[in-house]
Amino acid sequence: MTMEKIDLQRLRDLPIEGVAERLGLQVVRHKALCPFHDDHHASLSFSVRRNTYRCFACGAHGGTIDLAMKLLGKDFLDACRWLAEGSNVMHVTPPTTPLSPRRGAGGEAFCASRYGQYFEHPFLNEAARKFLFEERRLDPRVILWCRLTSWQDRQGVNWLQIPYYSQDGRLIGIQNRNLIKGALPRFRFPSGSECGIYNLPVLNRLREGDELWITEGCSDCWAMLSAGHKAIAVPSATLLSRKDIEKLTIVNSHLSITFHMYPDQDAPGERLFMQLKQVLPSLVHHQLPQGCKDFSDYYLSCKQAI
Repeated sequence: MTMEKIDLQRLRDLPIEGVAERLGLQVVRHKALCPFHDDHHASLSFSVRRNTYRCFACGAHGGTIDLAMKLLGKDFLDACRWLAEGSNVMHVTPPTTPLSPRRGAGGEAFCASRYGQYFEHPFLNEAARKFLFEERRLDPRVILWCRLTSWQDRQGVNWLQIPYYSQDGRLIGIQNRNLIKGALPRFRFPSGSECGIYNLPVLNRLREGDELWITEGCSDCWAMLSAGHKAIAVPSATLLSRKDIEKLTIVNSHLSITFHMYPDQDAPGERLFMQLKQVLPSLVHHQLPQGCKDFSDYYLSCKQAI
């Protein structure tokens, strides 16, 4: 991966607290134990507004790339590569014509025919079944609808393979999720994948007066679907694209439906709600119970109470 293929500004705009957690830091209320000195009082502070970190004890400070460089012991280029590979942040040249195939950072088109076969007869290995049904308590019918499958790489790491479809049912992207808790990279994407709004085919099932729930990330979407609601997911609080917003605006203009959302219990989640509220006036805010950081937590707490 060469420098010209990496969008440096998007790397700098990655949520600083998310990068910190990928690096193994435990962030609580915008603070963490500083890994750069013998810290016992969580003196590493994060500014969500500036997207920076600073330790008020040892003076360490910087942005996302600086944090990766310092904590991983990598030079600038290697730190950028690490951030890009784990976040699917690449510089993608726009197609020359509307009919040009989707292409990744190296110019490769996303090959739907190559990957489509894996979702025709989805297979869930033991690790995937444990994650989906024992840990997340999800409805098997939802997993079948979403066509989730699994695979194991040469190092023996199990991955959950998540297909992204267009509203008309075309496979347009794949997200691979590492099933080892806390392992890096957490996600991988085949070149050329378009992983914007998730579960777009559900839009075809909407009728006048329906309710559509907007969640943040695939896991919350599976939980919402398992709870019996029609739902879609946006990638994250920081990766809502103009194309995604236009898609939601079109849906809103064509059907008289009500949008609902449980924002994640953090500042990015609330900002995402406010951003969506600007284009979806009917969007209803729902408050998560105390102790639940996202809807997946809330769903799981309800299942455990049964």
